[in-house]
Amino acid sequence: MDERAALSLVGDAIPGAGDDCAVLDELVLTTDMLHETTDFPNGVTRYTAGWRAVGASLSDVAAMGAEASAALAVYGAPRFEPSELEAFLEGCLDVCAAVNADYVGGDLDGHGEFTVSTTAVGRSDDPVFRSGAEPGDVICVTGTLGRSGAAVRLFETGETDRANDLFRFLPRVNAGLTLAPHATSMMDSSDGLARSLHQLSEASDCGMSITAEDVPIDPAVESVAESATERRELGIHFGEDFELVCTLPEAVLPEAKEVTTVELRRIGTVTEEGVRMNGEPLPDRGFTH
Repeated sequence: MDERAALSLVGDAIPGAGDDCAVLDELVLTTDMLHETTDFPNGVTRYTAGWRAVGASLSDVAAMGAEASAALAVYGAPRFEPSELEAFLEGCLDVCAAVNADYVGGDLDGHGEFTVSTTAVGRSDDPVFRSGAEPGDVICVTGTLGRSGAAVRLFETGETDRANDLFRFLPRVNAGLTLAPHATSMMDSSDGLARSLHQLSEASDCGMSITAEDVPIDPAVESVAESATERRELGIHFGEDFELVCTLPEAVLPEAKEVTTVELRRIGTVTEEGVRMNGEPLPDRGFTH
């Protein structure tokens, strides 16, 4: 059973599962697990690992249009090196401070490989789900896509300083808060833009149509991609960028752009059915742990 089949099984067993966070009264809650072999390429510092792991959960809070309250992390490793643990905690504290959340602790555990499990908690009295998109809405993304894919390429070539910089992302909590009053559906792009569009399409029972040339690809991709095919792969399918993908009525797009502190780019339109790019079916392919 692959990850997607396992998630489907969980969804069948737990009513209401399927969004970036669980919603309990006015609380939104999420948990994630990252492993050295699947999530932390060789060269990732412990500081970056702490920032990125906690940031991934804070990104889920952002995707609900919620205010981030607090985060925790479980740190598992074959041995506890003081300098590594201190750097990890510094990364956790700094990413929380960047979105006005508190890092409140967690747990330590011996483990065969470096592994991190994180939990984030936020608050919203009107969270944004994946299920509200309607035909005619516009599709938008925040920021740029492909940073993580470019970082992985740089890790592979030993350019670790630049790669670590790219691997640390700012969770879009502020953008999620400003988009929440306008968005009809929203999620983060951790699984890649293509897969996110398929997930929004399925949750909202509608289609998605985007234009490749409108997708904002990060400049870092240009420096590592050797072809247009690789550029598209890193920007649209690779994932792990933690930007927001949202839909909103076209009439409110100018206001949403004005109040959102990060660039908000329109990339397409919600349709009746199908997920397409430049008129052709867009494969449901993205990041898989």
